Amino acid sequence: MKTAIITLDLINEICHEKGKLAQYADRIEARHIIANTNQLTQWGREQEHLICHVRVGFRANHKEVSSASPLFLGAKVNNALVLDSWGGAFCESLNRDVTDVGIIKHRVSAFYGTELDVLLRANRIERLILCGVSTNNAVELTAREAHDRDYYVTVVTDACETNTDEEQKASLRFLSRFAQLSTVNDVIAG
Repeated sequence: MKTAIITLDLINEICHEKGKLAQYADRIEARHIIANTNQLTQWGREQEHLICHVRVGFRANHKEVSSASPLFLGAKVNNALVLDSWGGAFCESLNRDVTDVGIIKHRVSAFYGTELDVLLRANRIERLILCGVSTNNAVELTAREAHDRDYYVTVVTDACETNTDEEQKASLRFLSRFAQLSTVNDVIAG
């Protein structure tokens, strides 16, 4: 089955302790989320899977931010998630390869308003392996939309994170309804 590994929002603004939106950077570091993601994507390259790194971001003037979005208005007020800034860049510790695909999104889902679905269909991808932050936002919504687009979905539980243990457990419980939950080691083992 043709597979794509999709990493979500592993950017400085969210994952680095100095990021403007780094509410749980300590959890990301302590649980080795980026290291686990790197292990997963390295395996994926060896298997010749498509690797897509998706990041949320906006122009410096935040023109893409909707006034109806409580989630993204905070980014506008704090001048955060600017694509051409340190905060909007992928984390340095995220291993990316020239063969990987980079995708920019302006909303929570990796599908909304992006070329992701076209890219996946052009490459005849059937299975998506998702990881990144936050589990209860970008990962969950992308998984739900992938499910509704008839992809087989796997969420890698030890390569995802969110604000609290309670949010993580609740999100994974909801995700289990339409996605397979696996660890990095389980995915690699097949």
